[in-house]
Amino acid sequence: MAKDQTSIILDSIGDGVFTVDLDWWITSFNRAAEHITGIPNKEALGRHCWEVFRANICEKQCALRETIETGKRVTNQPIFIVNSEGLRIPVSISTAILKDEQGEIIGGVETFRDLSLEEELRKELRGKHTFFDIISKNKEMHRLFVILEQVAQSDSTVLLEGESGTGKELFARAIHSLSARSKGPLVVVNLGALPDTLVESELFGHKAGAFTDAREVRIGRIAAAEGGTLFLDEIGDLSSHLQVRLLRVLQERTYEPLGSNKPIHANIRIVAATNKNLSALVKEGSFRDDLYYRINVVKLTLPPLRERREDIPLLVEHFLRRFNRLSGKEITGTLPEVLSILMEYDFPGNVRELENIIEHATVLCRGRRIESQHLPDYLQPALSLKEGETQEPVSSKRIKWDDLERGFLLQVLKDHNWNRQAAARELGIGRQTLWRKVKRLNIHPPKTPST
Repeated sequence: MAKDQTSIILDSIGDGVFTVDLDWWITSFNRAAEHITGIPNKEALGRHCWEVFRANICEKQCALRETIETGKRVTNQPIFIVNSEGLRIPVSISTAILKDEQGEIIGGVETFRDLSLEEELRKELRGKHTFFDIISKNKEMHRLFVILEQVAQSDSTVLLEGESGTGKELFARAIHSLSARSKGPLVVVNLGALPDTLVESELFGHKAGAFTDAREVRIGRIAAAEGGTLFLDEIGDLSSHLQVRLLRVLQERTYEPLGSNKPIHANIRIVAATNKNLSALVKEGSFRDDLYYRINVVKLTLPPLRERREDIPLLVEHFLRRFNRLSGKEITGTLPEVLSILMEYDFPGNVRELENIIEHATVLCRGRRIESQHLPDYLQPALSLKEGETQEPVSSKRIKWDDLERGFLLQVLKDHNWNRQAAARELGIGRQTLWRKVKRLNIHPPKTPST
């Protein structure tokens, strides 16, 4: 094919394309490449590719160099480039070797697709599923979002109930941010993390000489929250003595610092949270019923993560972006088997536990995608046994990895009408690897009816 015809064809496609020789000089640069990078063809030709393309992988992990040196193609690898205006542009790249008529390698070709529009759409979608840093597309959570906006406009006391790690503090921050008190302080006190002897001083403050070590005046958290919101986390751990003192704050909006008998007015809103069943504690007699009714003006119950599993992929993506920024890595996602494991797990620690799992996996991951081996030991599909131990039956809450993997592979194969090449491509593994898995898991394609 004539050279001018090749140029016409390359200029007619929407993906950027450039070629290099074995010295990494750019030998062709199509119209789409000009548009995406902002660099004219005449300025790109004859320059080293890293001077023009300016990708985040150019220095250490050049995909085109790897292809030329190993013969292995790269397909749709997401990266960032820097255009002529200094803006980071998300693209996906694919690479291949260039050979002459004698089959000798003469260079390489790289195609790249602008993902800016996809990224904008992804951000818009994330925005629809995000409410003051609370990420969810669960119907119950969205119902709570609507209630939250209405509740925030009042000055009523709010009780947030939910298991540990469900995001009660995020809800408290959202209530504060949406309220008329948003310009005032939000003061957080974890009552479960403080010994009872310190809680009183922390909350109410003290005068000098109020007790042995009180050498100077100290303002408490109630005073620090003046004009704003006081968030009392784990209020179910509050002692009966302090329950009485807090009740006075709620009833009379006054309090007295330790060592003082002069009441101080408290202009605060209280948001309380607990992972316990307060109504049950009231029946047991360990929590005052009058205090319970005072804080239970508006109660919001946050669902655990196991009841909103559709949020797991969103949260995984969110945490990956965060830990990528912190670690400087560019992990693009998880293998399908990892997401399957996470979707099956019950998360007793809820969102906080998922966050810890993703941080753990990010630390161990050296490649582009998180694999099952990067997960914490208790999520590993293969249970390691010490010498002399026997395998215990896997409980109903434990993942049976072979069953999980078999079901997942069956679904992928069915989706591709049992075309192993297409299935392997989606799974990101070789056909031989897929064949070995199919054989090991005793998967058989459906028999075609005889004619």
